[in-house]
Amino acid sequence: MNYKIEGAIRRNRKNFIIFAILWLFIAIVFVAPFAFSSYTAGLEGKMNLEVFFETFGTSISNPFGTIGKILSEGASGTYFSTLLVVTIIYSVFFFIGFVRSAPKNEYSDIEHGSSDWSQRGEQYQILNKNKGIILAEDNYLPVDKRGNVNVLVVGRIRIW
Repeated sequence: MNYKIEGAIRRNRKNFIIFAILWLFIAIVFVAPFAFSSYTAGLEGKMNLEVFFETFGTSISNPFGTIGKILSEGASGTYFSTLLVVTIIYSVFFFIGFVRSAPKNEYSDIEHGSSDWSQRGEQYQILNKNKGIILAEDNYLPVDKRGNVNVLVVGRIRIW
């Protein structure tokens, strides 16, 4: 199970920064005008949609001024409660994307056919380091070897 979390983190390193910047953008540009407009529209005791849409239209064109108005007019409670709801919804979508990007098994994204199958030169008991039929970097199949020296080459030919 640990490989799934590590694989998802490895795949999403760049996306973490993008998601944080997007959350900050949403918090400033959309949540602040929405919270201030709902606060202003509800001052009379009931929600006035005409005041809401009028305030929202002017607030969204100047989001940093809206944050100043939120702090000066005492609408910070509405802002933080709205921001909490948006953050929870955003986190749910982020978590779903994170889980879906997890590798399906331990061997996802691992190169198959590399010369990493042996360690500390044990491949040279079979192969040669200097001459023969090229198999990989520094791995040659010797032609003067006794026994079976058949080679199966798996790959594709690219024609440009």
